Amino acid sequence: MSHACQSARYEAARAIALEAGRHALACFAQRERLVVEYKGVQDVVSIADREVEELVRARIAAQFPGDCFLGEESAGHALEATPGDASRALWIVDPIDGTSCFLHGMYAWCVSIAVVIDGEPVIGVVYDPNADELFHAEKNGGAWIDAPATNDDFARRALQVSDAASARDGVLGVGISHRVSSAPFLAFVERWLEQGGMFVRNGSGALMLAYTAAGRLIGYYEPHMHAWDAVAGIVLVTEAGGRTNAFLDDDGLARGNAVIAANPRIYGDLNADIAATAFLAA
Repeated sequence: MSHACQSARYEAARAIALEAGRHALACFAQRERLVVEYKGVQDVVSIADREVEELVRARIAAQFPGDCFLGEESAGHALEATPGDASRALWIVDPIDGTSCFLHGMYAWCVSIAVVIDGEPVIGVVYDPNADELFHAEKNGGAWIDAPATNDDFARRALQVSDAASARDGVLGVGISHRVSSAPFLAFVERWLEQGGMFVRNGSGALMLAYTAAGRLIGYYEPHMHAWDAVAGIVLVTEAGGRTNAFLDDDGLARGNAVIAANPRIYGDLNADIAATAFLAA
């Protein structure tokens, strides 16, 4: 695929994320009225998730009808394309990452959109409607944030991962779900605390990966994430100068995988700590 075609998708992803996020924010203001379903333990979906995903799918289909689509709420119909080649351009979407926070009136949720072309993640967009912050990156184009400036206009700034040299130099983002055993995760947290580190879990892995790209967190670790939660943030982190594990290995697109992301100075130590607590081989 040509760079012009990739850039067209990058521009579209930013615009679609903004529209989707504003729709989600309107739903957030009326969240008490939303119909809610439970997909599993601590795994909820609302009518807002479905509406936002359908909005995103419709915009993509209108502009790029040959592209494929993988969304959290339609994962049972993953990799649909009409017409097209599933190996070419795949959009990966979480319409509201952090649905539990969304439904309980907390602000840790976002819209996450990634594009994988020829099997490689090349575009990542995470939009936080509550803060009106749009994190976005294109392969070899750097990572950026569009956010309100003091004059009520918007400013675009480059993102750069933290320069932390040890666990003591900042806060690590973490995530955990009932899809994995809690024992190794708790062992990792204990090990991290013993080194003088601190951690935070806010309920949205995509948003904490964006914070890692922005240098607000020194890294992020979760033993299992789905592709729609992870891929956009992985593009952001790598384009902001960070390191991540190879998420798409071992059929990560379909099955999910662990996510380890950090600046290059601490990535090796973080990975070693995780390996020592039996989550991931070094």
